[in-house]
Amino acid sequence: MAEWQKRAKLSGDVVFFDYVTSSLEKSSAKVFIWDIDKTYLDTHFETLKGLWRTAIEKAFQKRNVPGTGSLVRALISSQGNEGKPFPLYFISASPPQMERKICGKLELDGVNPFGMFFKDNLKNLKPKRLWRLNKQVGFKLQALLELRLRLAEDVKQVLWGDDSESDVEIYNLYSDICARRLGGREFKDVLDRHHVTGRQRNYILELSEKVPEGDPVERIYINLANDTDPDYYTKFGRRTLATFDTFQGALDLFNYERINSEEVIKVAQDMITNYGFTQDEIGNSFEELLDRNVIGRDVVEKILPLAKHHGIVPESFSPLYSERNDKELEHSLSDEWRPPFIDYLNDFR
Repeated sequence: MAEWQKRAKLSGDVVFFDYVTSSLEKSSAKVFIWDIDKTYLDTHFETLKGLWRTAIEKAFQKRNVPGTGSLVRALISSQGNEGKPFPLYFISASPPQMERKICGKLELDGVNPFGMFFKDNLKNLKPKRLWRLNKQVGFKLQALLELRLRLAEDVKQVLWGDDSESDVEIYNLYSDICARRLGGREFKDVLDRHHVTGRQRNYILELSEKVPEGDPVERIYINLANDTDPDYYTKFGRRTLATFDTFQGALDLFNYERINSEEVIKVAQDMITNYGFTQDEIGNSFEELLDRNVIGRDVVEKILPLAKHHGIVPESFSPLYSERNDKELEHSLSDEWRPPFIDYLNDFR
């Protein structure tokens, strides 16, 4: 038996490493779930070459999606958890053999999660199983449902994903399953459409009956790693926010009082200092959220003076804002937070 197998819990191709006690998991009222690949770390394993390169990288060679390390530290700081385990779980389609290296990277970032899920993907390096390498819906959905059974009955979850692996469908599907909004033939058709077959399909159906009834999902963030049109995400309601960069996620978290203004500035400074973002790019990111009516005048008035003071936007930066924006924001806030029906079978983009 491999060393990692002695420390992990295996269920099909889902591998879970837990780092805290069950009582600590159950006591957390709010839990954060972060996809690793292209959401927290800038990883690429769409090809065998990419998978191999990802597997042999050392911890210090792994590179964050710009600003994500700072954003997670901001969440940790906002809850006074510095240096302690934080109610954060990572999900990665990378193989479990990488767990030690990813833990090393997280340690460098000052992040101590409750646990991590990996996909036992190396066993798919066979001619008849290669198609499974990039099929993540069954894996991630099973991981989320298994995690739900580990948490408090009334827990709330904030989830991060990207636009390369159907994360938005997975997270909303998970929400609908827990709330019992989706079941029967439609549920099975959705699993079939996403190539969830065999034992995993049956196990997911079993898990869906065991999880507590109620919607645990509070907010969903989708990193537009592939530059998908953000308008596509309107069908999932305002609860789902597509972001072009981590600064936009930080602004939204500030808007909902999950991090403070100083932490928003730190995220932007990290992106400029360590990842080559310019003041103009940060300003454009700010204005783009205004254009989509995600944030309003109150966020502008609180963040913009600080942003100019710390040099993360040009001193001359003045986002176009008017009474029309206020009316449009008020109108957009009347949109449904989560629509009563989401069409998972037709992927219009």
